[in-house]
Amino acid sequence: MIAAIDCGTNTIKLLIGDLPDVAVRESRMVRLGQDVDRTGRLADEAVARTFAAIEEYAELVAAHHVSRVRFCATSATRDSANAQEFSDGVFARLGVRPEVLAGEEEAALAFAGAVRNLASRPAEPVLVVDIGGGSTELVLGTTEPTAAHSMDIGSVRLHERHLHDDPPTASQVAACVADIDAALDASPVEIGGAATVVGVAGTVTTVAAGVLDLPVYAREAIDQQVLAVSAVHEVVDRLVAMSVAERVALGFMDPGRADVIGAGALILSRVLRRAGVATVLVSESDILDGIAWSITP
Repeated sequence: MIAAIDCGTNTIKLLIGDLPDVAVRESRMVRLGQDVDRTGRLADEAVARTFAAIEEYAELVAAHHVSRVRFCATSATRDSANAQEFSDGVFARLGVRPEVLAGEEEAALAFAGAVRNLASRPAEPVLVVDIGGGSTELVLGTTEPTAAHSMDIGSVRLHERHLHDDPPTASQVAACVADIDAALDASPVEIGGAATVVGVAGTVTTVAAGVLDLPVYAREAIDQQVLAVSAVHEVVDRLVAMSVAERVALGFMDPGRADVIGAGALILSRVLRRAGVATVLVSESDILDGIAWSITP
């Protein structure tokens, strides 16, 4: 058995298994990246939430007699001044130290996780869009990535930076969109060159649940759905205009994502406007799966 852990800005995820068989797949909303964009440090309360989740994961790892663990930390840890303290705490609880991924490696693992599990081979080149809490990865490729870029825009980071009212004002939304567009302008990845766009991670799958009008979140109903881009834009506009309470009332919405989904959804919408595709393919397999495959014998 192997165990993969993806510790992001908003969520920490665990996968245990002998791939392709998965024994455990868990996710906890811990908001590790709380205020990192403003302070440059991991907040004490955010670290405490994350350590509590890691202690739960350590019990699962021990119960399944895991032989190898890979713990990958991404944007929030990459940007924090107290990353060493966090690393020491992870080691004390799990016996391994987190690898703080460079943006390009994060992008490559996201591509591998998204593309490897697709039921059929998509038209190439494929653009994988991985919208996280602190960063967004754009990866263009065929069977392997040919271009990748990690942008310091994500659902938590942009929400904290711009969307202060509930619901956000038009000027706040415009400032958020301008920030996204500036990051996309600077990206070397040719978004418009993609024949297929594959969206991964919680922002994309939550928007997909809205497009599908699911009464509750259902991984199996979302995975590998092909959605009309026009329908995605409609759901994004509705989510952005809602209050947090209205979003929480949606049956498919995780309460831990309800405040930041607007910013993440805007990233998805702006990427799709540049891609020029009519549909987007949604994958429930993401960087966590890529990490798992990277240590599978």
